[in-house]
Amino acid sequence: MKNKLCTTVSTLMLFVPWTILPLRTFNWALESPAAEIIIYSYAAFMIFSGLFSVFSYTAWKVRNKWMQLCVAINCIYAVGAAGIVGLSIMNQVF
Repeated sequence: MKNKLCTTVSTLMLFVPWTILPLRTFNWALESPAAEIIIYSYAAFMIFSGLFSVFSYTAWKVRNKWMQLCVAINCIYAVGAAGIVGLSIMNQVF
């Protein structure tokens, strides 16, 4: 049960970051405060997704082929999101 649940949650987390594309078609989503909030929220979710997938794979030992794929993709998302947050923080500092 735990294996299927963690695999399902990790799979659903793969598709959530792509929902930013239709969201950004609205004019209000392109304005400064809303755009920053949206980007930081998605970045936080992507980092959480990567951590959840790695934690599920290592600590809870949910080890199947699909979970390996979810861990790889969610970690790529997490690294990209951490890079975006890091670059925006560096831009605000300097």
